[in-house]
Amino acid sequence: MSKLSGMTGFGRADGAGQGWTWSIEARSVNGRNLEVRFRGPGGFDNLERLAKAAGQARFARGQVSIGVQAKRVEAGEAAVTINAAVLARYLTLANELAEDGATPPSADGLLALRGVLEAPEEVDDPEARAALEAAMAATVEQALDALKTSREGEGALLKPVLADFIAQIEALVASAETEASAQVDAIRERFTRRITELAPDAPGLEDRIFLEAAALATKADVREELDRLTAHVAAARQLVASAPAGRKLDFLMQEFMREANTLCSKSATTALTGIGLELKAVVEQLREQVQNVE
Repeated sequence: MSKLSGMTGFGRADGAGQGWTWSIEARSVNGRNLEVRFRGPGGFDNLERLAKAAGQARFARGQVSIGVQAKRVEAGEAAVTINAAVLARYLTLANELAEDGATPPSADGLLALRGVLEAPEEVDDPEARAALEAAMAATVEQALDALKTSREGEGALLKPVLADFIAQIEALVASAETEASAQVDAIRERFTRRITELAPDAPGLEDRIFLEAAALATKADVREELDRLTAHVAAARQLVASAPAGRKLDFLMQEFMREANTLCSKSATTALTGIGLELKAVVEQLREQVQNVE
């Protein structure tokens, strides 16, 4: 069984080979769905595809960002060349500006301009490029594994928090069941008092009170809502014990709140209304924590 996982985490891995060194960082934050983003050096199109596939294979929710920094370490006279044509154009423009009174350009300033210095083609051989991308993809997987471990660490911290809120909901449902059993008597007493005050000498008063009180009690019956809340508590515990569960828990929070609202609307006593309001508050707190669950 998979571990409960959060959606916030960080992972890093480094690699080297074929005259290159690279560093991979994988980060993730909360997200309703899974979105894998890639940022890396140009020309490594296949690496982007491999990295996104690896992220999608490991995660179900969250915004995952994979960053690749790569550098060629081979040295030599041909490692960097000067583009003479680009340099000549810069010199022509600089001389024209100098004739108008501008400061003459320096050598280091010219070399820093875009396009003057050129690096050789990074990897010319397709087979060498494929091997390099495969090696970098393996390092990406290491960084993603580290990210997954980090997210599972957050999940381990979230699990007791979720369990505590679920236990609070269960206790409130039990209190509501106890209070709901007193609703029928409260409704009958309230209705009897009102009818007696309005029409104390009406014929058949006792039978009328019984029928009307029974109808009101039926409308105020919250047994169905309490049964569903009990079932939701069991479902929530089962989901917290499995993974990924975030989307299902999101939906379950809506159902919890729906039943809590109905409980409040049907309540015929101040005590039951108070329990319903407290239940809504705890459900909202649980919902906020569920937003962190993968």
